[in-house]
Amino acid sequence: MSRMGDVLAGFHAAWEFESDSVRIRYERGIRTPKLFQALGERHVPLEAISGVTLAPGKRGTVVLRVEVRPGADPLLEAAAGQLKEVCDPYRLVLPAERETLAEYYADELRTKLKADGEPAERYLVAAPEAPRQFKAYDAKASFDGRTVNFRWFWTGASSAKWKAGDQSFPVAELSGVEWRSPEVFEGHLRLMRRDGAPAPAQADQDPAAVVFGLGYGPVHESLPFAAAVLAAVRDCGPAAVPSGPVRRDPADIAERIRHLGELHQAGLVTDEEFSVKKAELLAEL
Repeated sequence: MSRMGDVLAGFHAAWEFESDSVRIRYERGIRTPKLFQALGERHVPLEAISGVTLAPGKRGTVVLRVEVRPGADPLLEAAAGQLKEVCDPYRLVLPAERETLAEYYADELRTKLKADGEPAERYLVAAPEAPRQFKAYDAKASFDGRTVNFRWFWTGASSAKWKAGDQSFPVAELSGVEWRSPEVFEGHLRLMRRDGAPAPAQADQDPAAVVFGLGYGPVHESLPFAAAVLAAVRDCGPAAVPSGPVRRDPADIAERIRHLGELHQAGLVTDEEFSVKKAELLAEL
Protein backbone atom coordinates (compact mmCIF):
# COMPACT_ATOMS: atom_id res chain seq x y z
CA MET A 1 0.00 0.00 0.00
CA SER A 2 1.13 3.58 -0.47
CA ARG A 3 1.34 4.29 3.27
CA MET A 4 1.98 1.22 5.41
CA GLY A 5 -0.18 1.21 8.50
CA ASP A 6 -3.20 3.06 7.05
CA VAL A 7 -6.38 2.02 8.87
CA LEU A 8 -9.93 1.97 7.53
CA ALA A 9 -12.49 1.54 10.32
CA GLY A 10 -16.00 0.24 9.69
CA PHE A 11 -18.77 -1.39 11.65
CA HIS A 12 -17.44 -4.24 13.84
CA ALA A 13 -13.93 -4.20 12.34
CA ALA A 14 -10.95 -2.12 11.23
CA TRP A 15 -8.64 -3.00 8.37
CA GLU A 16 -4.97 -2.05 8.54
CA PHE A 17 -3.26 -2.00 5.16
CA GLU A 18 0.34 -3.13 5.31
CA SER A 19 2.91 -3.44 2.53
CA ASP A 20 2.29 -7.14 1.97
CA SER A 21 -0.95 -7.90 3.79
CA VAL A 22 -4.21 -6.71 5.29
CA ARG A 23 -4.64 -7.07 9.04
CA ILE A 24 -8.28 -7.26 10.13
CA ARG A 25 -9.06 -6.48 13.75
CA TYR A 26 -12.56 -7.19 15.02
CA GLU A 27 -14.33 -5.22 17.71
CA ARG A 28 -15.56 -6.87 20.91
CA GLY A 29 -18.75 -4.86 21.26
CA ILE A 30 -22.04 -6.46 22.17
CA ARG A 31 -23.34 -5.97 18.60
CA THR A 32 -20.32 -7.54 16.97
CA PRO A 33 -21.01 -11.07 15.63
CA LYS A 34 -19.70 -13.64 18.08
CA LEU A 35 -17.62 -15.30 15.39
CA PHE A 36 -15.68 -12.05 14.87
CA GLN A 37 -15.10 -11.74 18.59
CA ALA A 38 -13.86 -15.32 18.74
CA LEU A 39 -11.43 -14.73 15.85
CA GLY A 40 -10.01 -11.52 17.33
CA GLU A 41 -8.06 -10.64 14.21
CA ARG A 42 -6.98 -12.09 10.87
CA HIS A 43 -3.70 -11.50 9.09
CA VAL A 44 -4.30 -11.90 5.36
CA PRO A 45 -1.23 -11.93 3.07
CA LEU A 46 -1.79 -10.33 -0.31
CA GLU A 47 -0.94 -13.66 -1.99
CA ALA A 48 -4.09 -15.07 -0.36
CA ILE A 49 -6.31 -12.43 -2.01
CA SER A 50 -7.59 -12.87 -5.55
CA GLY A 51 -9.84 -9.81 -5.81
CA VAL A 52 -11.49 -6.82 -4.16
CA THR A 53 -15.06 -5.56 -4.51
CA LEU A 54 -16.92 -2.47 -3.34
CA ALA A 55 -20.71 -2.47 -3.50
CA PRO A 56 -23.68 -0.63 -1.99
CA GLY A 57 -24.88 -2.05 1.29
CA LYS A 58 -28.08 -1.72 3.26
CA ARG A 59 -29.37 1.42 4.97
CA GLY A 60 -26.82 3.94 3.75
CA THR A 61 -23.72 1.76 3.81
CA VAL A 62 -21.12 0.41 1.41
CA VAL A 63 -19.37 -2.94 1.66
CA LEU A 64 -15.70 -3.48 0.95
CA ARG A 65 -14.80 -7.14 0.55
CA VAL A 66 -11.67 -9.09 -0.28
CA GLU A 67 -12.05 -12.35 -2.17
CA VAL A 68 -9.83 -15.08 -0.76
CA ARG A 69 -8.34 -17.77 -2.98
CA PRO A 70 -9.83 -21.26 -2.54
CA GLY A 71 -7.70 -23.28 -0.16
CA ALA A 72 -5.98 -20.25 1.37
CA ASP A 73 -7.99 -20.03 4.60
CA PRO A 74 -8.87 -23.12 6.70
CA LEU A 75 -11.80 -21.25 8.27
CA LEU A 76 -13.49 -20.73 4.90
CA GLU A 77 -12.59 -24.27 3.83
CA ALA A 78 -14.30 -25.68 6.92
CA ALA A 79 -17.30 -23.37 6.49
CA ALA A 80 -17.77 -24.56 2.88
CA GLY A 81 -20.00 -21.62 1.96
CA GLN A 82 -22.35 -22.00 4.93
CA LEU A 83 -21.58 -18.71 6.69
CA LYS A 84 -24.28 -16.08 6.67
CA GLU A 85 -23.32 -12.82 5.02
CA VAL A 86 -23.27 -10.97 8.32
CA CYS A 87 -20.62 -13.41 9.59
CA ASP A 88 -18.36 -13.17 6.54
CA PRO A 89 -14.97 -12.25 8.08
CA TYR A 90 -13.83 -10.57 4.85
CA ARG A 91 -16.60 -7.97 4.58
CA LEU A 92 -16.10 -4.46 5.93
CA VAL A 93 -19.32 -2.45 6.21
CA LEU A 94 -18.84 1.34 6.17
CA PRO A 95 -21.06 4.42 6.21
CA ALA A 96 -21.88 5.54 2.66
CA GLU A 97 -20.01 8.82 3.17
CA ARG A 98 -16.76 6.83 3.28
CA GLU A 99 -17.30 5.34 -0.18
CA THR A 100 -14.64 7.51 -1.82
CA LEU A 101 -12.07 6.50 0.80
CA ALA A 102 -13.06 2.85 0.48
CA GLU A 103 -12.71 3.06 -3.30
CA TYR A 104 -9.21 4.48 -2.88
CA TYR A 105 -8.12 1.54 -0.73
CA ALA A 106 -9.82 -0.93 -3.06
CA ASP A 107 -7.88 0.49 -6.01
CA GLU A 108 -4.65 0.43 -4.01
CA LEU A 109 -5.20 -3.21 -3.14
CA ARG A 110 -5.96 -4.16 -6.72
CA THR A 111 -2.66 -2.73 -7.93
CA LYS A 112 -0.80 -4.91 -5.42
CA LEU A 113 -2.52 -8.20 -6.15
CA LYS A 114 -0.69 -10.82 -8.16
CA ALA A 115 -2.69 -13.91 -7.22
CA ASP A 116 -5.41 -15.17 -9.52
CA GLY A 117 -8.39 -17.28 -8.53
CA GLU A 118 -6.45 -20.54 -8.64
CA PRO A 119 -6.57 -22.65 -5.46
CA ALA A 120 -3.71 -22.13 -3.04
CA GLU A 121 -1.34 -25.05 -2.50
CA ARG A 122 -1.20 -24.37 1.24
CA TYR A 123 -3.04 -22.40 3.86
CA LEU A 124 -1.90 -18.78 3.76
CA VAL A 125 -4.12 -17.47 6.56
CA ALA A 126 -3.41 -18.88 10.00
CA ALA A 127 -6.03 -21.13 11.58
CA PRO A 128 -7.43 -20.38 15.05
CA GLU A 129 -4.96 -21.71 17.57
CA ALA A 130 -5.43 -24.81 19.73
CA PRO A 131 -6.32 -25.81 22.37
CA ARG A 132 -10.02 -25.49 21.61
CA GLN A 133 -13.20 -27.05 22.96
CA PHE A 134 -16.97 -26.77 22.76
CA LYS A 135 -20.10 -28.54 23.91
CA ALA A 136 -22.10 -30.38 21.29
CA TYR A 137 -25.52 -31.85 22.04
CA ASP A 138 -24.11 -35.31 22.65
CA ALA A 139 -20.51 -34.72 23.70
CA LYS A 140 -17.77 -32.40 24.81
CA ALA A 141 -15.26 -31.97 22.00
CA SER A 142 -11.69 -30.91 22.71
CA PHE A 143 -8.56 -30.48 20.62
CA ASP A 144 -5.06 -29.93 22.02
CA GLY A 145 -3.33 -29.47 18.67
CA ARG A 146 -2.52 -33.17 18.24
CA THR A 147 -5.61 -35.17 19.20
CA VAL A 148 -9.37 -34.64 18.96
CA ASN A 149 -11.33 -36.08 21.87
CA PHE A 150 -15.07 -36.74 22.14
CA ARG A 151 -16.49 -37.40 25.60
CA TRP A 152 -20.12 -38.49 25.39
CA PHE A 153 -22.94 -37.05 27.52
CA TRP A 154 -25.38 -39.46 29.13
CA THR A 155 -28.30 -37.24 28.17
CA GLY A 156 -27.52 -36.80 24.48
CA ALA A 157 -25.38 -39.56 23.02
CA SER A 158 -26.95 -42.43 21.12
CA SER A 159 -26.55 -46.03 22.29
CA ALA A 160 -24.21 -46.62 19.34
CA LYS A 161 -21.84 -43.98 20.66
CA TRP A 162 -22.05 -45.27 24.22
CA LYS A 163 -21.19 -48.74 23.00
CA ALA A 164 -18.19 -47.37 21.10
CA GLY A 165 -17.03 -45.43 24.16
CA ASP A 166 -15.33 -42.06 24.36
CA GLN A 167 -13.20 -41.39 21.31
CA SER A 168 -9.70 -40.05 20.64
CA PHE A 169 -8.48 -39.23 17.13
CA PRO A 170 -4.82 -38.29 16.48
CA VAL A 171 -4.71 -35.83 13.59
CA ALA A 172 -2.31 -38.18 11.79
CA GLU A 173 -5.25 -40.58 11.39
CA LEU A 174 -7.55 -37.94 9.87
CA SER A 175 -7.98 -36.80 6.28
CA GLY A 176 -10.36 -33.90 6.86
CA VAL A 177 -13.33 -32.41 8.69
CA GLU A 178 -16.98 -32.06 7.70
CA TRP A 179 -18.75 -29.14 9.41
CA ARG A 180 -22.48 -28.60 9.03
CA SER A 181 -23.69 -25.36 10.54
CA PRO A 182 -25.75 -25.59 13.76
CA GLU A 183 -28.09 -23.10 12.12
CA VAL A 184 -29.37 -25.74 9.67
CA PHE A 185 -31.06 -29.11 10.10
CA GLU A 186 -28.74 -31.93 11.21
CA GLY A 187 -25.79 -29.70 12.07
CA HIS A 188 -22.70 -31.63 13.10
CA LEU A 189 -18.93 -31.94 13.13
CA ARG A 190 -17.65 -35.16 11.56
CA LEU A 191 -14.03 -36.30 11.40
CA MET A 192 -12.96 -38.00 8.18
CA ARG A 193 -10.63 -40.98 8.60
CA ARG A 194 -7.57 -41.60 6.44
CA ASP A 195 -8.26 -45.32 6.42
CA GLY A 196 -11.48 -44.69 4.49
CA ALA A 197 -13.54 -46.77 6.90
CA PRO A 198 -17.27 -46.48 6.09
CA ALA A 199 -19.20 -44.21 8.44
CA PRO A 200 -22.89 -44.29 9.37
CA ALA A 201 -24.96 -41.89 7.31
CA GLN A 202 -26.46 -40.31 10.40
CA ALA A 203 -24.04 -38.27 12.51
CA ASP A 204 -25.83 -39.25 15.72
CA GLN A 205 -24.81 -42.88 15.04
CA ASP A 206 -21.21 -42.10 14.07
CA PRO A 207 -18.58 -42.22 16.88
CA ALA A 208 -16.41 -39.95 14.72
CA ALA A 209 -19.03 -37.17 14.79
CA VAL A 210 -20.77 -34.92 17.29
CA VAL A 211 -24.16 -33.39 16.65
CA PHE A 212 -25.33 -29.84 17.29
CA GLY A 213 -28.60 -28.48 18.62
CA LEU A 214 -30.16 -25.36 20.07
CA GLY A 215 -27.36 -23.75 22.06
CA TYR A 216 -24.93 -26.59 21.32
CA GLY A 217 -22.02 -26.30 18.89
CA PRO A 218 -22.57 -22.60 18.07
CA VAL A 219 -20.82 -21.25 14.98
CA HIS A 220 -18.35 -19.11 16.93
CA GLU A 221 -17.14 -22.18 18.85
CA SER A 222 -17.49 -25.14 16.48
CA LEU A 223 -16.26 -23.49 13.26
CA PRO A 224 -12.90 -22.23 14.66
CA PHE A 225 -12.53 -25.69 16.21
CA ALA A 226 -13.10 -27.34 12.81
CA ALA A 227 -10.66 -24.94 11.14
CA ALA A 228 -7.96 -25.65 13.74
CA VAL A 229 -8.32 -29.40 13.22
CA LEU A 230 -8.34 -29.01 9.43
CA ALA A 231 -5.11 -26.99 9.50
CA ALA A 232 -3.45 -29.57 11.76
CA VAL A 233 -4.49 -32.35 9.37
CA ARG A 234 -3.04 -30.43 6.42
CA ASP A 235 0.22 -29.89 8.32
CA CYS A 236 0.56 -33.63 8.84
CA GLY A 237 0.59 -34.26 5.10
CA PRO A 238 0.32 -37.64 3.37
CA ALA A 239 3.51 -38.90 5.00
CA ALA A 240 1.87 -38.72 8.40
CA VAL A 241 -0.37 -41.74 7.72
CA PRO A 242 0.60 -44.45 10.24
CA SER A 243 2.34 -47.42 8.57
CA GLY A 244 1.35 -49.90 11.28
CA PRO A 245 -1.25 -50.39 14.00
CA VAL A 246 -1.73 -47.36 16.22
CA ARG A 247 -1.00 -47.97 19.90
CA ARG A 248 -3.44 -46.32 22.27
CA ASP A 249 -2.76 -44.81 25.65
CA PRO A 250 -3.25 -47.65 28.20
CA ALA A 251 -5.06 -45.26 30.54
CA ASP A 252 -7.51 -44.37 27.77
CA ILE A 253 -8.10 -48.07 26.99
CA ALA A 254 -8.70 -48.81 30.67
CA GLU A 255 -11.22 -45.96 30.90
CA ARG A 256 -13.08 -47.18 27.82
CA ILE A 257 -13.24 -50.73 29.19
CA ARG A 258 -14.56 -49.40 32.48
CA HIS A 259 -17.21 -47.43 30.64
CA LEU A 260 -18.08 -50.47 28.54
CA GLY A 261 -18.54 -52.47 31.73
CA GLU A 262 -21.00 -49.87 33.04
CA LEU A 263 -23.03 -50.16 29.84
CA HIS A 264 -22.97 -53.94 30.19
CA GLN A 265 -24.21 -53.80 33.76
CA ALA A 266 -26.96 -51.38 32.74
CA GLY A 267 -28.16 -53.83 30.10
CA LEU A 268 -27.28 -51.56 27.18
CA VAL A 269 -24.66 -53.98 25.85
CA THR A 270 -25.14 -57.73 25.48
CA ASP A 271 -22.69 -60.31 26.84
CA GLU A 272 -21.44 -61.02 23.33
CA GLU A 273 -21.03 -57.34 22.44
CA PHE A 274 -19.16 -56.75 25.70
CA SER A 275 -16.73 -59.62 25.08
CA VAL A 276 -16.07 -58.63 21.45
CA LYS A 277 -15.57 -54.94 22.17
CA LYS A 278 -13.36 -55.61 25.19
CA ALA A 279 -11.16 -57.87 23.08
CA GLU A 280 -10.92 -55.14 20.42
CA LEU A 281 -9.86 -52.59 23.01
CA LEU A 282 -7.24 -54.88 24.54
CA ALA A 283 -5.85 -55.55 21.06
CA GLU A 284 -5.10 -51.83 20.70
CA LEU A 285 -2.59 -51.92 23.56
